[in-house]
Amino acid sequence: MIYGYAGQDGRLVALTQDMPQTALWLDLVSPDQGDEQTLEQHLGLDLPTREDMEEIEQSSRLYAEDGALFMTILLPANSEGDAPDVAPVTLVLTPRQLVTIRYHAPRAFEMFVQRGAKGGLPCHGPEQVMLSLLDVMVDRLADVLERVGRDIEGISRRVFAKDGAQARKGNGWRAVLEEIGRKGDMVSVIRDSLGTLDRLTVFWGQRLRDAPDTKDLRARLKDLTSDVRGLEDHSAFMAQKISFLMDATLGLIGIEQNGIIKIFSVASVAFLPPTLIASIYGMNFAVMPELGWPYGYPAALGVMVLSAVGPYLYFRRRGWL
Repeated sequence: MIYGYAGQDGRLVALTQDMPQTALWLDLVSPDQGDEQTLEQHLGLDLPTREDMEEIEQSSRLYAEDGALFMTILLPANSEGDAPDVAPVTLVLTPRQLVTIRYHAPRAFEMFVQRGAKGGLPCHGPEQVMLSLLDVMVDRLADVLERVGRDIEGISRRVFAKDGAQARKGNGWRAVLEEIGRKGDMVSVIRDSLGTLDRLTVFWGQRLRDAPDTKDLRARLKDLTSDVRGLEDHSAFMAQKISFLMDATLGLIGIEQNGIIKIFSVASVAFLPPTLIASIYGMNFAVMPELGWPYGYPAALGVMVLSAVGPYLYFRRRGWL
């Protein structure tokens, strides 16, 4: 499907006809072969296929060809949850138009159309449209990163809260570990996306360096690059915090397990002397003086109890319990 938008009076307006000719921005969403052929004939360019967009080589993601810049980034969709759909988005910048090619629906595109329709974004030319779109993408990633940060703070409070130990018992620890893992995956996705955006801004900035009348554009691009790198630093900090939280959670699980093993160890030591006494009096010897003693049975029980209580009191006194 091809969606076309034109800039009118500083606003982004959706077109319903004559899109390839009059559109300032052409958005290809899951294009079929006919859509690709239509635009290739209009632009005189070979558009990358889905397989081309998924290439990881730098030369396949950022390159110039026939007067156009081809730039591919990774962008998450459905990022409201913890299982985002991450896929490449290609931006083709020509002197007359901006073309975007995507096979998923990142929220940033919908936000950009809504803001552009209100006239809140510069949409005077393809470069301004592209830069405004990148601004919205960065804002969206920042919002997702902020939400993940709040979730991580909530997990941290659950892990280290004094009154939260009961809630973490049983399957509680498993749920905490799974949640930490999902947040770690989300931060990793955002870092990958920010990394591709950083490389795009550097690549585009190098092309604008020698271009005339691009001072304002280069200033905006410089600010965008600064924002992207600031978010990269913040995401790296969050990744370290998640790693610390994972290690701390595993440490607390180990402490609880050690406490359980300690209880079993003490119990086994406490019951060892009674077991020894019971084993002695369970022997089938013909001559055993206590067998004929009227108080032999209660005396044996009393010795067993004392032999169990004695080690327990001794351990408590030494501070081992």
